[in-house]
Amino acid sequence: MGRHEEDRLLLEGGLIESKNSLYTGDGSVDVKGQPVLKSNTGNWKACPFILGNECCERLAYYGISTNLVSYLTKKLHQGNAVAASNVTTWQGTCYLTPLIGAVLADVYWGRYWTIAFFSIIYFIGMCTLTLSASIPALKPVECVGAMCPSATPSQYAFFFTGLYLISLGTGGIKPCVSSFGADQFDDTDPKEKVRKGSFFNWFYFSINIGALVSGTYIVWIQENRGWGLGFAIPAFFMGVAIFSFFVGTPLYRFQKPGGSPITRICQVLVASFHKRNLPDPIDSSLLFETPEKVSAIGGSRKIMHTDELKCLDKAAVVSSMEHGNEYYSNPWRLCTVTQVEEFKILIRMFPIWATGIVFSAVYAQMSTLFVEQGMAMDTRIGSFTLPAASLTTFDVISVIIWVPIYDRLIVPIARKFTGEGRGFSELQRMGIGLFLSIFCMAAAALVEIKRLDIARSHYLVNQSVAVPMNVFWQAPQYIFLGAAEVFFFIGQLEFFYDQSPDSMRSLCSALSLLTTALGNYLSSFILTVVTYITARGGKPGWIPDNLNEGHLDYFFWLLAGLSFLNMLVYIVCAKLYKSKAAS
Repeated sequence: MGRHEEDRLLLEGGLIESKNSLYTGDGSVDVKGQPVLKSNTGNWKACPFILGNECCERLAYYGISTNLVSYLTKKLHQGNAVAASNVTTWQGTCYLTPLIGAVLADVYWGRYWTIAFFSIIYFIGMCTLTLSASIPALKPVECVGAMCPSATPSQYAFFFTGLYLISLGTGGIKPCVSSFGADQFDDTDPKEKVRKGSFFNWFYFSINIGALVSGTYIVWIQENRGWGLGFAIPAFFMGVAIFSFFVGTPLYRFQKPGGSPITRICQVLVASFHKRNLPDPIDSSLLFETPEKVSAIGGSRKIMHTDELKCLDKAAVVSSMEHGNEYYSNPWRLCTVTQVEEFKILIRMFPIWATGIVFSAVYAQMSTLFVEQGMAMDTRIGSFTLPAASLTTFDVISVIIWVPIYDRLIVPIARKFTGEGRGFSELQRMGIGLFLSIFCMAAAALVEIKRLDIARSHYLVNQSVAVPMNVFWQAPQYIFLGAAEVFFFIGQLEFFYDQSPDSMRSLCSALSLLTTALGNYLSSFILTVVTYITARGGKPGWIPDNLNEGHLDYFFWLLAGLSFLNMLVYIVCAKLYKSKAAS
């Protein structure tokens, strides 16, 4: 056996203690598949390239999504409700496609090559979208007075092809980048583990730097210099993101794919069903597990047995018929404790996961109804007209301010009271975010009440014009949302990385992103139902094209109420949750 092979087995088996070794203790390897020296790879030295990639990629994404509702209404001539529904459906798809990238990363390619492949698709989609906004034949003609011709089917097809190529590309990347960045920190080294918590904060900070540029400069370009150039600049930065990612390759640490998690889950279900009539195991030490320190699952450490969901433990019971025959090595009849515990972890995480859907529905309003509300207000600052979509900058600035405050001030103070190395536990942090989201929706509703009062007092109810109320009144709702993001979304990133099984980290990151997809779909569903119910009998409804005759405030109060109920459910789920115990 060669020296490298001996080192690999020692590292994967956890026999070399990380703090006393030159090598990582979590089984990570370099790009050639060899054990990696801690001093030469990973840690913060690899992170600038990953953070730079994320910053530029998010600049590209938000350069499209932030002002997309304006493009659909002003250039493709769609109504407010249709445009908002199209945006939330597309954004939902962007957070649904991560399941594809996660499966490819965990089962076949690993996170690095999955990011590389989908980045190319992403770039093609960006270029397609740029062409659709630049070539006259690919976009509808401008409005003439009140006459606004609709886009042709071929124009719609070309535009939405580019848009959904972007959703496929960003979806393939999203579950992998944060996990790949966290992979640069050795879980078995206490110091690196603390730094990993800080990484998630700065990862989200990088996202919002990109969003800040998009919400100000890119939006201004789109509104004042043309949509072709406004889409071309994000496409250029997507190219920069790809370049940044590849430049850091020699410094990266890689985790090997662990095989299909879906297959392993099915094996546990089948094996436990076959043994459903066997008595529950009394002694967990009698359950089947590999004798080696290394888990039978590639890229994964062993997980300690837990007493929950004992019916699944039957999959690891060694029955009399399995001694000395082929069933002993058949994973469809006999599973390891680690394999069973992987499935238990997913089940335990599900209630926490589900409570993120309503929060994501609240977050979806930032790029849809918040923008439409802003368009119905006075966006002038002296002689300069501020694009309504630029109001998302308040959210971004809030995040950019809150991240260093949280990382450098709140965490050290909280650590003294909670005893947590990262200040708050992931669950506590997420709970604070849910609480703040209620205030976000309440602030939006109060602004809308004031806006409608001004519309009535100036006799503008029947006119589709902006009311004389400064758009900066929207600032509090964006600030509350930014603070909620710092607590909830970053806490969610940490939670799904730390609590997930080693070989399912991309999948669990995708599941966390899936809450954003379902939140967007929930927002679209609520919007559709509300429009259907409130606009019957010739009534304008809550959200008509002319917001001055609607009641957008009622919609915001509805989301505030749902957020409050969701927080109560979350508190119960968080109290019942039991954390993963590594072997």
